[in-house]
Amino acid sequence: MSLLEKMLKAGNIKAASVLSKSTFFNAKDIIPTDLPILNIAFSGSLEGGLLPGLTVVAGASKSFKTMLSLYCMKAYLDKYKEGVAILYDSEFGITPDYLESFNIDSNRVIHIPLENVEQLKFDIVQRLQEVDKKDNVFIMIDSIGNLASKKEVEDAENEKSVADMSRAKSLKSLFRIITPHLTTKNIPCLAVNHIYQEMGLYPKAIVSGGCVVAGTEIQTPDGLKKVEDFNVGEKVITLSGEQIVTHVWNPDTLEDGMPECYEITFEDGYTVTVSDKHKFLVNGKWVEAKDLTVGIDCTVL
Repeated sequence: MSLLEKMLKAGNIKAASVLSKSTFFNAKDIIPTDLPILNIAFSGSLEGGLLPGLTVVAGASKSFKTMLSLYCMKAYLDKYKEGVAILYDSEFGITPDYLESFNIDSNRVIHIPLENVEQLKFDIVQRLQEVDKKDNVFIMIDSIGNLASKKEVEDAENEKSVADMSRAKSLKSLFRIITPHLTTKNIPCLAVNHIYQEMGLYPKAIVSGGCVVAGTEIQTPDGLKKVEDFNVGEKVITLSGEQIVTHVWNPDTLEDGMPECYEITFEDGYTVTVSDKHKFLVNGKWVEAKDLTVGIDCTVL
């Protein structure tokens, strides 16, 4: 037995194979749409189209995100006459008549109403486990932008006004879990999301759900400087005076990858997006962002 054969048999993952023979590196299943601009956006080619895996369609309100996603659903169902579509719906803006205006057969679409992120997570995982690679399934989520977390709903029902720090974690967990299923089973999944503008003189569009925002400005002895432009050895101004930068990083260099991030909004309307472990001074003590609650007094660094 060769070393290659020995290593192939050593593990317990049945899908393991020599790379040159791996089914996961075959040509991807491309779904061309009737809109050339969509084909370019998805694949970089006019002759291309939607690919298996997770695709987030993000944009401002009334920018035709749902319409573009339905074009993709139509293209998929046209290509696979026995295929089905699963529509996770949190906004309830899609009617049978609207589907039919796209020539989509509503009898081939499974409609699943949603109330919270966790409900989506548990349901989609169960359905993906039932899908084989030979099955033709298209998934659309409309939308994750306005989908609340279970904790957020429960707090509202109990008349609690506290910061919800669970939503971003739940969404990130959802995407981590479903991505391998989508790619290995050739399932395209379109998730509609929203964007908003960050605070600042030249605000940038940010996809909702929490992320590290490049462009955040930090006070230095020479004025404001963007966080991504810092180098080791430079100085910043803190509550304790000038301090020297000892480390710089980006998500690609972190051992754990992208950290959980939270958007913190203060009473004057100022908003900052920080990692979960970013500390704020609260009544003389340092408190991490993930532990902040609405109503407390803190100092912004």
